[in-house]
Amino acid sequence: MAIPTTRTKECAKITINIEKCCGCGKCVEVCKDFGLTLTNEKVKVSETPFFGCIACGHCMAVCPNNAITIHGRTLSPDDIFDLPPTENTANYQKLLALLQRRRSIREFTDKKVETEIVERILEAAKTAPMGYPPSDVNLLVFDTKEKNRKFAKDFCVYLKDTKWFVSKWFLTLMRPFLGKANYETFCKFIRPAIDAYIGGMEKGNNLINYDAPLAIYFYGSPYTDPADPIVAATTAMYAAESLGLGTCMLGAIHPFIQYGGKAKKFREKYKIKYPSKEGVFVIFGYPAVKYQKGLKRTFASVTIVNDE
Repeated sequence: MAIPTTRTKECAKITINIEKCCGCGKCVEVCKDFGLTLTNEKVKVSETPFFGCIACGHCMAVCPNNAITIHGRTLSPDDIFDLPPTENTANYQKLLALLQRRRSIREFTDKKVETEIVERILEAAKTAPMGYPPSDVNLLVFDTKEKNRKFAKDFCVYLKDTKWFVSKWFLTLMRPFLGKANYETFCKFIRPAIDAYIGGMEKGNNLINYDAPLAIYFYGSPYTDPADPIVAATTAMYAAESLGLGTCMLGAIHPFIQYGGKAKKFREKYKIKYPSKEGVFVIFGYPAVKYQKGLKRTFASVTIVNDE
């Protein structure tokens, strides 16, 4: 039995070099699929794994003697690399400073984001913890402000054709089914947002993606953990911040292009492969404004579970 994704529906194959195996059992300890066992001080592949190897690579990465190799589910021994030394990693204070300095930027200079910078952002985003491998997160990259403006104009045309679903009569009809929170969101956020998008574009003001020099849409597939695109997008944002870019998540575009025949045609036009439970656009660029202060934020609640 293998955990399916759009990229593979087969288990990976674990190979053990018995001569190299020292019997330390570290690989057995880290394999949460129970795919390895220790017998007579040597590791062997279990005949009763939980799912079958998903190619997380933990056993390869922890083995001190390189005695284990994995092939399949897009992983091979060529994907192993030496970890960066600890002294090269950010300590807590530096990481916190990076996070505190980040603000949602919607004003950008006219400077293009260089291809090398885009590649570095994507390289960092690939390290995001995205559920079971191989990742089913898909990316759509708009690497010029002209591409972003064209998308925004097309999106406004699409919204005009589907605007009926936020009309007063339709929301009144659907109110018993939407529930209080959804109804209020539709009335007080979604409908005003659509009006702002369309009205702004008619005046030449792009309030959809702000003519950013770079935008990336992170979305999943029917198999994807809903959190995965958001985690990857967040990682990309922090990487971009470290490279001197400003970023902003745009959460309002994704929900509009998920349901119905017109949404499907819109996705097909932009080669968006799947409807997705969760997804988000992130815009990037060199900031045209400089903030002098940060703002403290809070959670809605933090509850510590007691021992009772």
